[in-house]
Amino acid sequence: MQTLDDADLDLVAALQLTPRAPLNAVAEVLGTSASTAGRRIQRLQDSRLLRFISTVHWSLILTANPYVVWIKCEPGMTSSVAAAIQQVPEAQSILITSGDADIHCTIYPLAGTDLRRLLTRTLPAIPGIASIESHLVLRTARQAVAWHLDRLTDEQTAALRGHVDADPSSPPETVGPLGEAEFNALRLLFDDGRITAAQAARELDVSRSTAYRLIQSVLEAGAARPRVEIEPAVLGFPLTALITLDVQPQHIPAVLAALGAHPSGRFTVMTAGPASITHHAVFRDEDHLSRFVTEDIGELPGINGLNMSTALAVLRRQWIDRDNDVLLGDRVHAVLPPRP
Repeated sequence: MQTLDDADLDLVAALQLTPRAPLNAVAEVLGTSASTAGRRIQRLQDSRLLRFISTVHWSLILTANPYVVWIKCEPGMTSSVAAAIQQVPEAQSILITSGDADIHCTIYPLAGTDLRRLLTRTLPAIPGIASIESHLVLRTARQAVAWHLDRLTDEQTAALRGHVDADPSSPPETVGPLGEAEFNALRLLFDDGRITAAQAARELDVSRSTAYRLIQSVLEAGAARPRVEIEPAVLGFPLTALITLDVQPQHIPAVLAALGAHPSGRFTVMTAGPASITHHAVFRDEDHLSRFVTEDIGELPGINGLNMSTALAVLRRQWIDRDNDVLLGDRVHAVLPPRP
C-alpha cells in the first residue's frame, strides 16, 4: 500500500473539513502552493486511494431506516457469501469480521426495495448462510462523513471554516423535495463532491450561473454533504471495531451522544435489537482500542455490557467496492432513484 507522508495527511485533513474549498485557499493554509496540492490530490486519485463523493440525505434515497445485519456462515463459505452480498444493491457496506458473526453489512432500503422479502428470503437464500440477525436503526448520532483526521492547528481550522458548506455532524432532520434540475445536480455531486459549476454546466447543458445556483441550492438544503472517501487504514487507522452496547434505557440518550461525538466514530446508531447502540469506530492499533474500551466506554453511565468484533476485510463502504481493502473500485449499483 502506498504510504502517505505528512504533507499528504495534512492535505487530506484539510479536505475532510472543507471538501469543496478552492485549492489556493487550502494551499495557503497549509503553507504550500495550489499546484503542489493539486498534484498530490491527483496522485492519490490515480492510485485509487482517494475520491470526492457526497453523502445524500437518507430521506431522498431510502424508503425506511437502514438495518445493521450480522451474518453467520457455514464453515469455509464466508468469502462466497460476501461476494453474493456484493450483488445486493441495498448493501451499503460489507465487512468480513471476527467475533460472533462472519459478515457485517448495512442494508439501506432503496426506492423499490421489498424490505421484508430482502431480509427474510433473498439474503437467507444465499448458499452458505447459516443465520442472519437484522436490527433496525432507530436513531443516528454519527455517520462516516463526520469522521476526520485531527491534524490541523486551531488557526488552520479557523481559516478553513469559511469554506465549509455545512457541518457534517449536523445534517437536517428532513430535506424538502427537489425539482428535476436540482435532482440532476444532486446526481453529479453524489459521484463528484468537488464538481465545479463549469463542469456541472456542461453535464447539465445549462449556463454556468444556473449550474452554480443548482449546486448551492442542493448543498444549502443539506441534500448532499460532500466528503473525502478514503479508507481509514490509509490514514493510519487500520483497526476497525464494531461495538454493540447493552445500555439501560434511561441512559441511552447520553451514551449515544457521547459516542456520537467521539473522534473514533464513523457510524453510531441506536438500534432495535439485543444491543441498544452500535458504534463503528477506527483505531491506530490494539492499544488504542483497548484504552477506548476501558477509559472512554468505561466511564459512561448505564452500560450493562458490550460485544465487540473487528473487521478482517473491507469489501464495500458507501456502495463503493474495495480491492485489497483500501483501493476504491466502482459503484456497481444504481443508488439514486429514477429522475422525478
